Amino acid sequence: MNRLKAIQTEYKGYLFRSRLEARWAVFFDECGVRWEYEPEGYDLGDGIHYLPDFRLHGVTVSHGYHRKNCTIYVEVKGEMNDADAEKINRFYQAGYPEDSDWGVSGAAVLVVGNIPEGENMREITDSIRSLAYTEHGRWPNFYNFQTVDGDFYAACPGIDRRGIFTLFGDDSRYLHSMDKYTTEKAYRRARQARFEFGETPRIRR
Repeated sequence: MNRLKAIQTEYKGYLFRSRLEARWAVFFDECGVRWEYEPEGYDLGDGIHYLPDFRLHGVTVSHGYHRKNCTIYVEVKGEMNDADAEKINRFYQAGYPEDSDWGVSGAAVLVVGNIPEGENMREITDSIRSLAYTEHGRWPNFYNFQTVDGDFYAACPGIDRRGIFTLFGDDSRYLHSMDKYTTEKAYRRARQARFEFGETPRIRR
Protein backbone atom coordinates (compact mmCIF):
# COMPACT_ATOMS: atom_id res chain seq x y z
CA MET A 1 0.00 0.00 0.00
CA ASN A 2 1.27 3.48 -0.82
CA ARG A 3 2.18 5.66 2.13
CA LEU A 4 -0.62 8.04 3.08
CA LYS A 5 0.14 11.71 2.51
CA ALA A 6 -0.88 14.50 4.93
CA ILE A 7 -3.21 17.21 3.63
CA GLN A 8 -1.57 20.62 3.19
CA THR A 9 -3.45 23.28 5.15
CA GLU A 10 -3.50 27.05 4.79
CA TYR A 11 -3.60 29.23 7.89
CA LYS A 12 -2.57 32.87 8.36
CA GLY A 13 -0.94 33.01 4.95
CA TYR A 14 1.20 29.91 5.50
CA LEU A 15 0.74 26.63 3.67
CA PHE A 16 1.42 24.02 6.31
CA ARG A 17 2.50 20.54 5.31
CA SER A 18 -0.16 18.99 7.56
CA ARG A 19 -3.21 19.90 9.61
CA LEU A 20 -1.31 18.86 12.71
CA GLU A 21 1.22 21.63 12.07
CA ALA A 22 -1.64 24.09 11.52
CA ARG A 23 -3.22 23.05 14.83
CA TRP A 24 0.06 23.76 16.61
CA ALA A 25 0.06 27.21 14.99
CA VAL A 26 -3.42 27.74 16.49
CA PHE A 27 -2.06 26.65 19.88
CA PHE A 28 0.83 29.13 19.64
CA ASP A 29 -1.57 31.91 18.67
CA GLU A 30 -3.83 31.11 21.61
CA CYS A 31 -0.74 31.25 23.85
CA GLY A 32 0.28 34.64 22.44
CA VAL A 33 3.80 33.55 21.46
CA ARG A 34 5.44 34.96 18.33
CA TRP A 35 6.18 32.16 15.86
CA GLU A 36 7.63 31.64 12.40
CA TYR A 37 6.95 28.65 10.18
CA GLU A 38 9.92 27.00 8.45
CA PRO A 39 11.91 30.26 8.63
CA GLU A 40 15.20 28.79 7.33
CA GLY A 41 17.08 25.56 6.75
CA TYR A 42 20.46 24.53 8.15
CA ASP A 43 23.44 22.61 6.79
CA LEU A 44 24.53 20.15 9.49
CA GLY A 45 27.46 18.76 7.53
CA ASP A 46 27.97 15.35 5.91
CA GLY A 47 25.24 16.18 3.39
CA ILE A 48 22.59 16.49 6.13
CA HIS A 49 20.19 19.42 5.95
CA TYR A 50 17.49 20.30 8.47
CA LEU A 51 14.44 22.57 8.21
CA PRO A 52 12.74 23.00 11.62
CA ASP A 53 8.95 23.44 11.54
CA PHE A 54 8.61 26.41 13.90
CA ARG A 55 10.78 29.02 15.56
CA LEU A 56 9.32 30.62 18.71
CA HIS A 57 10.55 33.86 20.25
CA GLY A 58 10.54 35.13 23.83
CA VAL A 59 10.07 31.73 25.47
CA THR A 60 10.77 31.13 29.18
CA VAL A 61 12.37 27.80 30.12
CA SER A 62 11.10 26.98 33.63
CA HIS A 63 13.28 23.99 34.38
CA GLY A 64 16.81 23.33 35.55
CA TYR A 65 18.75 26.14 33.89
CA HIS A 66 15.94 28.72 34.19
CA ARG A 67 16.13 31.17 31.30
CA LYS A 68 13.90 33.89 29.92
CA ASN A 69 13.49 35.27 26.40
CA CYS A 70 14.76 32.15 24.63
CA THR A 71 14.41 31.24 20.99
CA ILE A 72 13.07 27.69 20.77
CA TYR A 73 12.53 25.55 17.70
CA VAL A 74 9.58 23.16 17.52
CA GLU A 75 9.53 20.00 15.44
CA VAL A 76 6.07 18.51 14.78
CA LYS A 77 6.20 14.76 14.17
CA GLY A 78 3.40 12.33 13.52
CA GLU A 79 6.04 9.61 13.25
CA MET A 80 9.78 9.57 13.90
CA ASN A 81 12.45 7.73 11.91
CA ASP A 82 16.23 7.36 12.12
CA ALA A 83 16.93 10.20 9.67
CA ASP A 84 14.61 12.60 11.55
CA ALA A 85 16.20 11.66 14.86
CA GLU A 86 19.73 12.24 13.60
CA LYS A 87 18.85 15.70 12.26
CA ILE A 88 17.16 16.80 15.49
CA ASN A 89 19.96 15.49 17.72
CA ARG A 90 22.71 17.04 15.62
CA PHE A 91 20.88 20.37 15.39
CA TYR A 92 20.33 20.91 19.12
CA GLN A 93 23.87 19.74 19.93
CA ALA A 94 25.26 22.23 17.40
CA GLY A 95 23.70 25.01 19.48
CA TYR A 96 26.35 24.59 22.20
CA PRO A 97 29.82 26.17 22.08
CA GLU A 98 32.62 23.73 21.33
CA ASP A 99 33.89 23.88 24.93
CA SER A 100 30.49 23.41 26.64
CA ASP A 101 27.41 21.19 26.48
CA TRP A 102 25.27 22.44 29.36
CA GLY A 103 22.38 24.88 29.69
CA VAL A 104 19.71 25.72 27.13
CA SER A 105 21.02 25.03 23.64
CA GLY A 106 21.19 27.93 21.21
CA ALA A 107 19.38 25.57 18.82
CA ALA A 108 16.98 24.05 21.35
CA VAL A 109 14.27 21.87 19.78
CA LEU A 110 11.03 20.78 21.41
CA VAL A 111 9.68 17.71 19.62
CA VAL A 112 5.87 17.45 19.70
CA GLY A 113 3.27 15.12 18.21
CA ASN A 114 -0.52 15.19 18.35
CA ILE A 115 -2.12 17.87 20.51
CA PRO A 116 -2.19 16.26 23.99
CA GLU A 117 -5.54 14.81 25.04
CA GLY A 118 -7.34 15.67 28.27
CA GLU A 119 -10.35 17.50 29.69
CA ASN A 120 -8.22 19.51 32.12
CA MET A 121 -4.56 20.34 32.70
CA ARG A 122 -4.01 17.40 35.02
CA GLU A 123 -5.08 15.00 32.26
CA ILE A 124 -3.15 16.95 29.60
CA THR A 125 0.00 16.89 31.75
CA ASP A 126 -0.43 13.14 32.31
CA SER A 127 -0.70 12.69 28.52
CA ILE A 128 2.52 14.68 28.03
CA ARG A 129 4.33 12.66 30.70
CA SER A 130 3.30 9.36 29.12
CA LEU A 131 5.01 10.41 25.87
CA ALA A 132 7.98 12.19 27.44
CA TYR A 133 9.16 9.17 29.42
CA THR A 134 8.61 6.45 26.81
CA GLU A 135 12.12 5.36 25.91
CA HIS A 136 13.00 5.33 22.18
CA GLY A 137 16.71 4.60 22.27
CA ARG A 138 18.62 7.26 20.34
CA TRP A 139 15.45 8.90 19.06
CA PRO A 140 14.54 12.15 20.82
CA ASN A 141 11.45 11.83 22.99
CA PHE A 142 8.34 13.91 22.43
CA TYR A 143 7.75 16.68 25.01
CA ASN A 144 11.15 16.24 26.61
CA PHE A 145 13.87 18.70 27.65
CA GLN A 146 16.50 16.31 26.30
CA THR A 147 16.75 18.29 23.05
CA VAL A 148 16.34 21.63 24.85
CA ASP A 149 18.91 21.55 27.66
CA GLY A 150 20.12 17.94 27.61
CA ASP A 151 18.09 16.80 30.64
CA PHE A 152 15.78 13.78 30.22
CA TYR A 153 12.72 15.43 31.77
CA ALA A 154 9.16 16.07 30.60
CA ALA A 155 8.48 19.51 29.08
CA CYS A 156 4.96 20.94 29.27
CA PRO A 157 4.30 23.86 26.87
CA GLY A 158 1.94 26.47 28.31
CA ILE A 159 1.40 29.99 29.59
CA ASP A 160 2.57 31.34 32.93
CA ARG A 161 0.52 33.65 35.13
CA ARG A 162 2.11 36.70 33.50
CA GLY A 163 1.00 35.54 30.05
CA ILE A 164 4.46 34.38 28.90
CA PHE A 165 4.80 31.24 26.81
CA THR A 166 6.83 28.79 28.88
CA LEU A 167 8.24 25.27 28.78
CA PHE A 168 7.46 23.95 32.25
CA GLY A 169 9.06 21.03 34.02
CA ASP A 170 6.41 18.47 34.92
CA ASP A 171 6.36 18.70 38.72
CA SER A 172 4.91 21.22 41.17
CA ARG A 173 8.18 23.16 41.48
CA TYR A 174 7.58 24.42 37.97
CA LEU A 175 3.88 23.89 37.25
CA HIS A 176 2.75 26.09 40.16
CA SER A 177 3.33 29.21 38.01
CA MET A 178 1.30 27.92 35.02
CA ASP A 179 -1.98 29.64 34.13
CA LYS A 180 -3.79 26.32 33.92
CA TYR A 181 -7.13 27.69 32.73
CA THR A 182 -5.65 29.65 29.81
CA THR A 183 -3.25 26.85 28.87
CA GLU A 184 -6.01 24.22 28.89
CA LYS A 185 -8.16 26.48 26.70
CA ALA A 186 -5.29 26.83 24.19
CA TYR A 187 -4.94 23.05 23.92
CA ARG A 188 -8.70 22.61 23.55
CA ARG A 189 -8.99 25.22 20.81
CA ALA A 190 -6.06 23.72 18.91
CA ARG A 191 -7.69 20.26 19.05
CA GLN A 192 -11.07 21.64 17.96
CA ALA A 193 -9.81 23.79 15.07
CA ARG A 194 -11.30 22.78 11.70
CA PHE A 195 -9.81 23.96 8.42
CA GLU A 196 -12.27 22.72 5.82
CA PHE A 197 -13.64 26.17 5.04
CA GLY A 198 -10.57 28.18 4.12
CA GLU A 199 -7.76 29.98 5.86
CA THR A 200 -9.46 30.87 9.14
CA PRO A 201 -10.23 27.79 11.24
CA ARG A 202 -13.55 27.37 12.96
CA ILE A 203 -12.86 27.20 16.69
CA ARG A 204 -15.70 26.19 19.00
CA ARG A 205 -15.91 28.67 21.88
